[in-house]
Amino acid sequence: MKLRRIWTAGLLGMALATTSLTPAVSQTLTIMKGTANEPLNVPMNRAIVLESDTPFAELSVANPGIADISTLSDKTIYVLGKTPGRTTMTLLTQDGKLISNIEVHVTPDIEEFKERLQQILPGEQIQVRTANDGIVMSGTVSSTAKLDRALDLANRYSPDKVSNLMQVAGTQQVMLKVRFAEMQRSVSKSLSSSLGVRGGTDVAIGGATGGLANAVNNGNNVTLGEGTRGALGLGFTAGSLEFGVLLEALESKGVVRTLAEPNLTALSGQEAKFLAGGEYPIPVASGNGTISIEYKPFGVELNFTPVVVDGDTINLQINAAVSSIDSTTTLESAGFSVNAFKRRETSTTVEMRDGESFAIAGLLQDDFRDLNGQVPWLGDIPILGTLFRSADYQRNQSELVIIVTPHLVTPTRGEALALPTDRVRIPTEKELFLFGQTAGKQRGAAGEVSRQDFSGSYGYTME
Repeated sequence: MKLRRIWTAGLLGMALATTSLTPAVSQTLTIMKGTANEPLNVPMNRAIVLESDTPFAELSVANPGIADISTLSDKTIYVLGKTPGRTTMTLLTQDGKLISNIEVHVTPDIEEFKERLQQILPGEQIQVRTANDGIVMSGTVSSTAKLDRALDLANRYSPDKVSNLMQVAGTQQVMLKVRFAEMQRSVSKSLSSSLGVRGGTDVAIGGATGGLANAVNNGNNVTLGEGTRGALGLGFTAGSLEFGVLLEALESKGVVRTLAEPNLTALSGQEAKFLAGGEYPIPVASGNGTISIEYKPFGVELNFTPVVVDGDTINLQINAAVSSIDSTTTLESAGFSVNAFKRRETSTTVEMRDGESFAIAGLLQDDFRDLNGQVPWLGDIPILGTLFRSADYQRNQSELVIIVTPHLVTPTRGEALALPTDRVRIPTEKELFLFGQTAGKQRGAAGEVSRQDFSGSYGYTME
């Protein structure tokens, strides 16, 4: 008996030492013989003490990896949760009779998790429950960032076994206003000269570096080449010699402006696409020797994915491109003539608040070309050598700027929205043929707008 008391005291001391390392739940349950016992819920890394009204002689657990058991006396059991899961604990009497089968359910320690959750995310309405061997989270959070923090913390207590039933409050729809502005400027200058000399009827000497065709013709006529611009031709005779002189001087300037302002609305985390342009057919050879047609889009393209991070902070993943058909480069293949494309593209990720703007791209291109051609030796003669030289100067500049502005938006009633077609009514035959009106008169606010002159820019109508 004395030895048994020492052994019992040792087990009790070990239990208290384990409890000091792993805080125990202040809970003691009683096992009644002959009655059905409810499942025993034990938090992971915590302990529960069970008391039996009948002394037991043998104690076993089906899966020691889930719960660890030890006896403190012939009526007291110490149960420690190790791994989330379910197992069964069996108690037998001295003569081998069954006292009880107890289902032990080890769950993640959600009490500690709840405390940490309130410390990290105070004020968030999050409910935490256990289900099977995992954690179920429900409720409402104020932003996507806080939702991610809560899920990350839950995965530390129950890795890969977290069910997310939470919702994000607030506005989760983003309208992106994008402005594409491109300016192209080209300057070209050229200066060339040609000289032709003819003596008799069979001898002709030419020093043409420009576009002079048949510089000296019978009758002292100077014939200019087809398509020649900015040219001055002069023909004269000196004795038996006929002279033809051609001077070409041309300067050209050009400016092109391209502007597009697409507005797109997308749900947070979802992608939206925009294309203003067209599709160009391209022949593609198939495996059986036939030719099929594929279409390549061109124009102003925009793909973006918004994510509402926290409050009015918006994360944007943007792919924007401006492309056009390049008629100066042509490919001949299988009887088809295909043009090349000019394309300016940018891909980036930015973060900003509602209503703020970013210039995400400023693509500047400057091409310069300077050519000088001359007739060998003759072009080096002072003064007179100018007639045997030509110079060509070209410079092309282009600049593309893309500005994005996100807005958090909510739906509105359909009556509050107006279409551009609401401003114009189809005219009657009397209004068209008798009064020459191309649009009928509308009443109300839309009618007031329709009576304005189309020469001014308003709404989405540009001259």
